[in-house]
Amino acid sequence: MLSGKEVAKHNTRESCWIIVHDHVYDVTDFLSEHPGGSRIILKYAGKDATQEYDPIHPPDAITSNLPPEKHLGPVQPDTVEKVVVQITDEEKARLERMELRPSLDEILNLHDFESIAKAVMPEKAWAYYSSAADDEITIRENHAAYHRIWFRPRVLRDVSTVDFSSTILGHKTSMPIYITATALGKLGHPDGELNLTRAAAKHGVIQMIPTLASCSFDELVDGARPGQVQFFQLYVNKDRAITKRIVQHADSRGIKGLFITVDAPQLGRREKDMRQKFDAEDPAEVSKAGNDKVDRSQGAARAISSFIDPGLNWGDLKWFKSVTKMPLVLKGVQCWEDAVEAYDHGVAGVVLSNHGGRQLDFSRSGIEVLAECVSHFKEKRGLSFPNDKFQLFVDGGVRRATDVLKAIALGASAVGIGRPFLYAYSAYGPDGVDKALQILRDEFEMNMRLLGAPTIKDVVPEMVDASNIGSHIVAVPVDSLYNSNCI
Repeated sequence: MLSGKEVAKHNTRESCWIIVHDHVYDVTDFLSEHPGGSRIILKYAGKDATQEYDPIHPPDAITSNLPPEKHLGPVQPDTVEKVVVQITDEEKARLERMELRPSLDEILNLHDFESIAKAVMPEKAWAYYSSAADDEITIRENHAAYHRIWFRPRVLRDVSTVDFSSTILGHKTSMPIYITATALGKLGHPDGELNLTRAAAKHGVIQMIPTLASCSFDELVDGARPGQVQFFQLYVNKDRAITKRIVQHADSRGIKGLFITVDAPQLGRREKDMRQKFDAEDPAEVSKAGNDKVDRSQGAARAISSFIDPGLNWGDLKWFKSVTKMPLVLKGVQCWEDAVEAYDHGVAGVVLSNHGGRQLDFSRSGIEVLAECVSHFKEKRGLSFPNDKFQLFVDGGVRRATDVLKAIALGASAVGIGRPFLYAYSAYGPDGVDKALQILRDEFEMNMRLLGAPTIKDVVPEMVDASNIGSHIVAVPVDSLYNSNCI
């Protein structure tokens, strides 16, 4: 067993050891390869890096990426030099706001969670979760598009009981939603995505596990209840051997659907996140770091995603079918032409999504693309929706059950919800996610009665007027974006 005194000697670029979870690792050769740059590792050279490591890495990240000979063994915990965390005045003020937040009983809708989360989350975490591309037009449009769809309710229908359960890829869900994949869950709460796994089990909905979760994949699968359905969101690695291993491991663990992300050949510029990262840099430390070619101004998103393959193409779908039996869904389709091509390639469905507004700014909302797809599928392939053979999903901007019902009426099989659940547990922990899902359940029950729809199958196209869905009016004070990004 190594002593902390011995580890502390290896605190330079030439010999860099760090401690993570009471084990010592030689990361000297990994410094230039670290996606977040070498500076952050060198900051903890010879010390315990667990506190910095945990929020943005799954527990097995270091053991998976370092060869076995770099695993130097356990350390004597009482001999380790502790990194003293200074509590700044800003952090003290944040903790005071956390103590003064409204009680959970006062939270009435998903918007409320977002407002509270902005006030009580660490600044860097809020920047990562809330950031979007460029002028952040698309993230606003994702929600605004739902406001251009109006209901045409039916009356004098027996809605004594309403049933809003449904199926996704043949698997039952208590509501026509799923918890979509979002990265770095521990930025908001120490249990990270496990909060979502547990809440999904309690409320009978499906969780999509993200590639870039803070918890390990196996931790989230092991945290599920027996029989609980989970999907997996995949960022495709440039190294297909790695991708194959990940996919087949997910298959072996009982994952019921593989959602392949296709809208991220390069990450968009999430300037709010980038600005946080830039402000966090110490120019003196950077200058001392030596030959460090990694651009560290790109924020948390860039730091964890440099492995994604920009060469992914339609021809790769045949390979995916050869390595897994899971149904394949393309996540991030943004026009009807690609949706039809996906259908022709024999995948199980597509998620009409612009990555939560985090990729190409001025991409249209998923709900608008849904209306377009349904029309063209009817014309080009004679397909009507919803359709069990090929399912259309939507995500982005959903904050109310009415948003979901509009998507269902237009032909979606289910709707993915992401950020609201992060905000919920960032502000209130696991009780927050539970409350968020209960709010949605209550909204579904009320709004289905008011629509005159006893079951989800009764939510039909005639119940909505989407004739103005393509009307784009953008009014954003771009000149103040710098200030808003720095708040």
